[in-house]
Amino acid sequence: MSRQAANAPDAPPAIGPYSHYVVAGGLVFVSGQLPWDPATRAIAKGSVAEQTRLVLQNLERILRHAGSSLARVVRCGVFLAEMADFPEMNAVYAEFFPTDPPARSTVAVKELPAGVAVEIDAIAVLQS
Repeated sequence: MSRQAANAPDAPPAIGPYSHYVVAGGLVFVSGQLPWDPATRAIAKGSVAEQTRLVLQNLERILRHAGSSLARVVRCGVFLAEMADFPEMNAVYAEFFPTDPPARSTVAVKELPAGVAVEIDAIAVLQS
């Protein structure tokens, strides 16, 4: 099986030794994304809704670069710094996946990088 790792030039840079995504077996595996503003290259410290929107926009950029889209996502992992933020995150998430949403797990963690409130990763099918 072939494996191709890459970074999307219009998405925020990786903050560690990992790729934005890896393509293997007809799937795109996207690393967890933080609410980095690609224009300013800074972490957005707004509300959970604002952070979630930016995270999902970054996922969308990366998926597009990889040859996929949010419509082809089959699974997401959502990591919250506080489970109390679930309703706010969930409302924005529903805007990006309005019909037939992907499978998903959502967990609260002790801490996320750079003190953000939310991180989301995804697995998607490549365009045919």
